[in-house]
Amino acid sequence: MSNLENYDLLASAIVLLDGQGKVVYANSAAQELFGLSQRQLLGVGAESLFGADAMLEPRFLDAVHGKYGVLRQNAAARHLNTDIPVSLAIVPLEGQPWSALLEIRTLDQHLDRAQQLDKELTVQRESLRNLAHEIKNPLGGIRGAAQLLEAEQQAGPLCEYTGVIIAEADRLTALIDRLIAPQKQALSKSLFNIHEICERVYTLLRAEFAGQLELVRDYDASVPELQGDAARLLQALLNIGRNAAQALAEAGAATVAPKLVLRTRIGRQMALATGSARMAVVVSVIDNGPGVPQELHDKIFHPLVTGRANGTGLGLSLAQEFVQQHGGVIEFESRAGFTEFRLILPLELA
Repeated sequence: MSNLENYDLLASAIVLLDGQGKVVYANSAAQELFGLSQRQLLGVGAESLFGADAMLEPRFLDAVHGKYGVLRQNAAARHLNTDIPVSLAIVPLEGQPWSALLEIRTLDQHLDRAQQLDKELTVQRESLRNLAHEIKNPLGGIRGAAQLLEAEQQAGPLCEYTGVIIAEADRLTALIDRLIAPQKQALSKSLFNIHEICERVYTLLRAEFAGQLELVRDYDASVPELQGDAARLLQALLNIGRNAAQALAEAGAATVAPKLVLRTRIGRQMALATGSARMAVVVSVIDNGPGVPQELHDKIFHPLVTGRANGTGLGLSLAQEFVQQHGGVIEFESRAGFTEFRLILPLELA
């Protein structure tokens, strides 16, 4: 089966574009969305497939050529005499016979996916926290009993084992505290520049992974200040950045010139789990590592799910929760050689 045939299996509408923004391929979902056959779509300027949009029109070709990284925006797809609200993404391509990929989802599809994820995570977090509270009490008893045994041994031959019990009980208690902690305290909001957080993460990653990868900053200076809990957003971005850096470091020689990019952009008409935002800050962590395993794509944000041998499966789950507490969402796309996690933080709700 060719790569183009694989696109026909997707529910999302996929359109491949040349350097002039003209259609060179449209999958079955795209043909159905626009009410046009493959033959009718070939050679058509993709911009004309959407209703007049003062924000999209001047940026469309620049987006095809990669000026904005991945451009995401809400628009109206033309279907015969009807306009259908959609969320689109223009993804520039390198080393391909096409210049860009255009992915289109109806807003119902996009919101249903985000809302379903939000419901799943809420149920799982509540269940895990209830379980965590039940586990914490007997853990305290185990630790206390081990301490009493250690005191009776007075540096005897069994102290080594009681020390292991105490250390493991402490480790599990710390893990449980991480599961419970996010619900304990309200957000401590202040006005801050998102680039202060990005710079902190950049500094921490540069120190931790010195010589193992290239770190690149790609900031949009026009991004306004954000109202939120800076500490939680710092932790969210650090969790994602560290995950990406660890994946690159573990891939080692398998990744040619390992590179991690921290990027900020302004997003307009962004779809969120609870609606949409007229304007949002989009913070992206992009790496050229092996990518997220396909079998984890639908559950990567679930607690205790990890693709790394030494991972706890809490980093991405906590990051998603912290961003959702700010009315935002974390999205990602991944394939071999390219992974992008996007923290979408609303500035103006629609």
